[in-house]
Amino acid sequence: MADRFDLSGRVALITGGGRGLGREMAHAFAAHGADLMIASRKGDALTAAAAEIAAETGRRVVPQVCHVGDWDQVGALADAAYETFGTVDILVNNAGMSPVYPSPAAVTEELWRKVIDVNLTGPWRLSALIGERMKAAGSGSIINVSSTASLRPSPGEMPYGAAKAGINNLTASFAQALAPEVRVNCLMPGPFATDISDAWPAEMRDRLERSIPLGRIGEPSEVIGAALLLASDAGSYLTGSILRLDGGMSGVSGNG
Repeated sequence: MADRFDLSGRVALITGGGRGLGREMAHAFAAHGADLMIASRKGDALTAAAAEIAAETGRRVVPQVCHVGDWDQVGALADAAYETFGTVDILVNNAGMSPVYPSPAAVTEELWRKVIDVNLTGPWRLSALIGERMKAAGSGSIINVSSTASLRPSPGEMPYGAAKAGINNLTASFAQALAPEVRVNCLMPGPFATDISDAWPAEMRDRLERSIPLGRIGEPSEVIGAALLLASDAGSYLTGSILRLDGGMSGVSGNG
C-alpha cells in the first residue's frame, strides 16, 4: 500500500518557517520528501534553519526573507516561490505575532494594524495569490494556523484573538472558493513550548497546565502528525476543517 503521508515531488511554502511550530512542520515535510521555501522576517535565523533542514533531510530548502504583514512583500514571496520551483503544492500560513500591551486603551493604531496585517492580511493575500494558481493547476493544500485565542481570548491578546478568529473564517470561505481542486484547513494550537513560552512567568505556565486535561502544554514536535495529515493525501477528504491541538482545553467547561 502506498504511503499516503508521502510528500515526494511536492513543494511547500511555509511562512514563519524558521522557528517554533513552523520549523517543525518544515522539517517534517522535508523528511517526507517535499522541497521547501521557508519565509520569515529574520534572515540570519532563516538561513540557518534552511541549511540545517536541508542537511538533515537531503531536500532543497530555500530561505526567503518576507514580512507577511506587507502587501507587496507577500506578492513578491508568491512570485519567488513559483520562479524558484515552478509550483507550490502546499501553503502553510504560520507566521504570527502577539505583542504585549498594558491595557486595551493603550493599544496604538500602529500595534493594532501590525497585528492584524501579520496574522490576517498576509494569510489572506498569500492564500488568494497561491490558491488561485493551485486551483488552475488542479490541486493543492492550504493550511492556516489559528489559535485557541480565536475562541477564548484573554484581555492580553485581544487584537491577536480577533485576527485569528478571522483566520477561522477565511479557512471556511477559501475552502469553498477553491474547491474542489484545493483543500483548505486550519490548525488551532493551544499553548506550546516554543521560544515564545520561554518568557511566560512560572505562575502563568502552572495555570495553563492546570487547565489542560493532558496536564501539560504541547511540545513543538506534536504539531507534526496533524500538519502531515492536512498536507498529504492522508487528508484527502478534509477541507474547511479546524483541527484543535490543545490537549483537551476546548472540552473543559468554561474554556470553550
